[in-house]
This record gives sequence, structure tokens and C-alpha cells, in this order.
Amino acid sequence: MNMSTERFPAFYAQAPRIRVHDPLAAFLGAAEDGVLDYGYGDAVRLAGHSCPTVAGAWLMARAALAALYPDTLPERGGVVVEFSDAADQGVTGVIARVVSLPTGVAGDEGFKGIAGRFTRSGLLRFAAPIRGEMRVTRSDGGGAVDVRTQIGLVPGDPGMRSAMIGALDGDADSLAAFGAMWQERVRRLLLEHADDPEVVIVTRVPAGG
Repeated sequence: MNMSTERFPAFYAQAPRIRVHDPLAAFLGAAEDGVLDYGYGDAVRLAGHSCPTVAGAWLMARAALAALYPDTLPERGGVVVEFSDAADQGVTGVIARVVSLPTGVAGDEGFKGIAGRFTRSGLLRFAAPIRGEMRVTRSDGGGAVDVRTQIGLVPGDPGMRSAMIGALDGDADSLAAFGAMWQERVRRLLLEHADDPEVVIVTRVPAGG
């Protein structure tokens, strides 16, 4: 029986974490005081892979929550997340899946709540009439922000394409080289550009905007 252990690249543990307060977790005794602490490895487990899109989505969620809750822990389940694109358009679905982890948002299939509290269903919306790509709004009226990334400003290694071709052909050396180059770009995004306002752009939405 194969009992291989999980071995992530070391930089995952160095990537920015997202700490939130989840009132449902507190109510059900799932976490002391409802505090949950997520790392990038959790996003990788959820998505099943690590790529610039997953890293960008992680940084978008982090930036949005930090902007909306500057003086307190963000409330998981306390925001609405909207995307201008449909769920099956481009990488929108991948981004939404990652963003849902620390924010707690869900579509119509989500948790319906307990006695009218802790509802998560309906907090994730697609094809929304918003100006930006993704909008995060506090449900308690505490404001909203539009968030987007420009991950193209952090390019990959020029040799990545040829390495990918070799990897797809089954060449072991090419596979190792491609994986290393691919994750190096992710590392740079997470460790060198997490707080770069040109890569992760947060815009406060005016009231009524």
C-alpha cells in the first residue's frame, strides 16, 4: 500500500497566511473563539494544484479582506463575493473556488444556516453587474472593494515552454525542470509581490457604486 506523505515546496509555508474569525465555527465548537488560520497549502489542497492563477486568487482574497477589515479579524461568511464573468468563463471558477476558502462564500448549494444565522448560500455570485472583475462586499454595510491582479507583471522563465513540451512527451528531466520553473513563478508572486500594488490592485467602491 502506497503511504506517500505530502511534500510541498518549502516556500508554501513562507507565503502570506489569512487569519479569520468564523462565527459558525465558534458556535459549533469547531475552533476555539472561531479563529481559523489558512495557509497557501490549504488553497493548493482545495484546488489540487499550484499555479499563478491559484496564487493570484489567494492574494486577491487576502488583499480584499485586509482592506475591508483593517482593524479586526475578517469575518468568514460575512462578505459577498461577485464576479463579472460567468463561472465557466476562463479561470473564473478556479479563482472563485480559492477565494471561497478564507471568505466562506458559497453559491446556492452552500450552507443554509441555523435559525436564520450563519448562512453561506447565495454569497458567491457570477455574471454580476459590477465594473471590476471581482467585488467583495461586507454584508454588514462596512463597504466594498474591487480586486484584480496583473500576474503578467511576474513572468515565467523563458525556458518554460520548451520544458513543458518535453514534460508532455514524458521526458523526466524536462518534467523536473518544468515543475521547478513553474513553482518558481508562483514563489515570486507569493513572496516578492504579495503587497505589490501594481500586481494586486484593490480599489475602494464608492457608496452606491
